[in-house]
Amino acid sequence: MKQKFNVITSTCVPLPIENVDTDQIIPARFLKATTREERFFGDNLFRDWRYRADGTVVEDFVLNNPQYSGCILVAGKNFGSGSSREHAAWAIAGYGFRVVISSFFADIHKNNELNNFVLPVQVSEPFLQELFATIQSDPKAEVRVDLPNQTVTNLATGHSEHFDINGYKKHCLMNGLDDIDFLMQNQDKTEQWEHGNKVC
Repeated sequence: MKQKFNVITSTCVPLPIENVDTDQIIPARFLKATTREERFFGDNLFRDWRYRADGTVVEDFVLNNPQYSGCILVAGKNFGSGSSREHAAWAIAGYGFRVVISSFFADIHKNNELNNFVLPVQVSEPFLQELFATIQSDPKAEVRVDLPNQTVTNLATGHSEHFDINGYKKHCLMNGLDDIDFLMQNQDKTEQWEHGNKVC
């Protein structure tokens, strides 16, 4: 059982950059690992933006700015484009983000996030820009993501939007289930169906 989703209220980390691809999220040289080691991938999230080639910290990159914190990443349009590597979702989850908000997600990356218990919340471009403006003016501003009601609310302004999510994935997130957990929970139904559909 994974950590269940319900309502998450948090400050946010803003990344107002469009077309962030999976190689920027987790550079290709880290793909040799084939198991999900959360700390390893989380430590290397946005590695080439967080650190210089000599390993020193890039002070003005947002993940290195102590003003910003929280489990919600607010990202620019077309987040997760490029290759389909699941390691990118591993890195986002491993860093501690539980929600990514953007005005558009690459489809494969969006599904990879869902499979790794990160909730991708797609909003309108005006609402996204309002969030960026709010966070810039007050890094302590909070956003509430309500999965049961599928709403995201900027608590500083009171503005809210509805977001879409696949019904099966919503059920899994709210109940802390991955695909295998879901199948195991429904093993009896599967066996009953197989028994009733045997070919003579």
